[in-house]
Amino acid sequence: MLTVSGLTLTRGERVLFRDLDLALASGEAVALTGANGAGKTSLLRALAGFLRPETGAIAFADVDPTEARAKHLHWLGHLDGLKGARRAREELTFQAEWLGADAAGIAAAVDVLALEPLLDLEVRKLSAGQRRRLAFARLVAAPRPLWLLDEPFAPLDARWRAALGLIMQAHLDKGGGILAAVHDPLPVPARAVEIGR
Repeated sequence: MLTVSGLTLTRGERVLFRDLDLALASGEAVALTGANGAGKTSLLRALAGFLRPETGAIAFADVDPTEARAKHLHWLGHLDGLKGARRAREELTFQAEWLGADAAGIAAAVDVLALEPLLDLEVRKLSAGQRRRLAFARLVAAPRPLWLLDEPFAPLDARWRAALGLIMQAHLDKGGGILAAVHDPLPVPARAVEIGR
């Protein structure tokens, strides 16, 4: 579902990595590992179309890259991308509908992530873990095959790490793919790829 060939990324004057090759198959999870600053997040951002590589190619099976980025992948960055002044219900509805979710998808996400008690609160009043669950809800509400995740479990307690692990496994079982930048192991079977060796 994803092939990276000969990718070189730079930030400013610094080369993060050169000639990276990577493939992700349907139903597979890949954990990107490496030191802070090695280029894990930058790689995810390049795959999502936010950074332009110096060299190399990114292919999404037989799908045009622009269409793949618009309709076939989810990006969940280290920052949650939520508007603090909105109520959680408004923010989830806005983001999920923008991504193509319907009311049933949104309701399923609320249920799976136990968001109902949070929906009438302003986003800025949520804890970091609650915000992460709210951000993750759009992946459940509007299913897309490829998930690009940057430190997805950083603010979560053990209970929610395990619960999101089940959500991730269900995504993989349906043929989805996950590419995640991590420092801790993913709660699903994953192939590790070290960046910046």
